[in-house]
Amino acid sequence: MKVDRAEVRALIKGLRATPPRIPARYFYDGTGSQLFDLITQTPEYYPTRTELSILEQRGARIAACVGKEVALIELGCGSADKALALIGHLSSPSVYRPIDISCDALERTTSAVRKSYPALAVSPFWGDFMEDAAYADLPEAARRLVYYSGSTIGNFDPHEAIGFLRCLRDRLSRGDQLLLAVDLVKDVGLLNAAYNDAAGVTAAFNRNVLAHLNARFGGDFEPDAFEHRAFYQPEKRRVEMHLVPRANISVTLGGERLDFAPERAIHTENSYKFTIDDLRLLARQSGYAIEEMVTDERAWFAVAILRA
Repeated sequence: MKVDRAEVRALIKGLRATPPRIPARYFYDGTGSQLFDLITQTPEYYPTRTELSILEQRGARIAACVGKEVALIELGCGSADKALALIGHLSSPSVYRPIDISCDALERTTSAVRKSYPALAVSPFWGDFMEDAAYADLPEAARRLVYYSGSTIGNFDPHEAIGFLRCLRDRLSRGDQLLLAVDLVKDVGLLNAAYNDAAGVTAAFNRNVLAHLNARFGGDFEPDAFEHRAFYQPEKRRVEMHLVPRANISVTLGGERLDFAPERAIHTENSYKFTIDDLRLLARQSGYAIEEMVTDERAWFAVAILRA
């Protein structure tokens, strides 16, 4: 793969910041996608199965609000389970477009949906879901229903989330809809356990970002020289993930030397948790109106239908 020097410079700038940062998108090489699939199966990680239960048990309520013959666009499809559950409730969707930067995840989802719904047009897009091309060549007459699952919006800082949703709004027409999944604030013990599973899968997922940087940019990180650390910070209502060097370490990446120390953990991810009021404010600031809010019976997770 050809290395984008501007991308390398931005990455190195982040790693030299205080605290050092790695953008969360680097989690998702082939191995990272497989590890995340395993995370969703751990007993501690509730978000995926809770969101899926909402779609399976309350999908008819969502479909009634959405209406007929929409073009379903899924951002970051991951696996096919949630798409299959949603499509099963929608009335005559005109096309399904999964979008993902992981080719493996995209192929798995595309294959599964085509197998389950052979009459449905499936039009995958491999790449970033902020590219204009990701929204091209869809039926002109169909309203768009964009599905952003997994509470991935929580990986953005608040101002970034507003900016992202506004950019997405620019790709929609008035009356198009966004199906936005968010993880809700809950017991701190549940939140901490979800990102520190006993089997160590999340730790492996976190460390794998370093292996991905090695492969992509010619780095020499030793992933096992870093400790996984994740915790809920109640003041900011977010779970933070870090990689903590076990000792002073020097690394070469993109021809540059980088120094790390235990007191300067690398910040790899935030996962913001929302209250219902947070979600209403986010929608209003981003150019949407909330039409419906569907939660599970424990109010751990919400799927909101927003109209542009």
